[in-house]
Amino acid sequence: LLLYFSLPALHQKFDLPAPFVLHTDCPHYWRFHLPGETEEEFATRLAKNLEDLILKEGPETIAAFIAEPVMGAGGVIPPPKTYFDKVQAVVKKYDILFIVDEVITAFGRLGTMFGSDMYNIKPDLVTLAKALSSAYVPIGATLVSPEIADVIDTQSNKLGSFAHGFTYSGHPVACAVAIEALKIYRERNIPDHVKQIAPRFQEGLKAFAGSPIVGEIRGVGLIIGTEFADNKSRDSPFPAEWGVGAIFGQECQKRGMLVRVAGDSIMMSPPLTMTLGEVDELVSIYGEAMKATEGRVAELKSKKN
Repeated sequence: LLLYFSLPALHQKFDLPAPFVLHTDCPHYWRFHLPGETEEEFATRLAKNLEDLILKEGPETIAAFIAEPVMGAGGVIPPPKTYFDKVQAVVKKYDILFIVDEVITAFGRLGTMFGSDMYNIKPDLVTLAKALSSAYVPIGATLVSPEIADVIDTQSNKLGSFAHGFTYSGHPVACAVAIEALKIYRERNIPDHVKQIAPRFQEGLKAFAGSPIVGEIRGVGLIIGTEFADNKSRDSPFPAEWGVGAIFGQECQKRGMLVRVAGDSIMMSPPLTMTLGEVDELVSIYGEAMKATEGRVAELKSKKN
């Protein structure tokens, strides 16, 4: 089972998504909540839908539930209040493993060492990469619970070896860099540093949420996303050919700042070591780019009319 958010560019021509992978509701409150529905009620509905899906398919046929603490490439979508509490209760009830994808959220991005710490998630397996080596050298890892490790160990002993791996598994250079990165995270207390500067980062950018071209600005720690929408409505996207997200990205680049553009959403994951002064500079550039983009959208609207 996977949280659902379509990334067509990653699926086209690859026979994806795979038929044996089921997708449950995307927990994006702003986009998918019902009229008058609170975040807690939204989370309750999604947990109920998950349970219904499990029962429909048969709990014994489901190996695991996979989720990110904060959805990253899908648009920076923090979970609605109580979501992971309710989802964990469902998967535990049916003895389904919980795999947490911490490739983006681990090692301080949210102000905690792991995203799971922030949302009180108790995973059975955890995937890691990116910040594991501070991205200086490619490396990934999987953490497993004692229960999973015991199963692997028992069966490996019966078979004579653990006969799975990759050519470059345990590469000494990558592992040495990762060990040093982890040492620095602890020595410099990077999660605490993020916790100190994140409020200015989040509040500084969310101050622009009142812009007429912004549908939602959402984030936590040092990750944030901006979704552009006409009349601030989730049901009124700008014409795709206008490329509003791309316009904003170009305006940022003109001013010396790079952001990730995905359609009419933009995402930002700045360095964990940034200073308060750099946060203020980032917010200033964001504001200038927003003003310029508003002007460009006004021009496009006048031509349309």
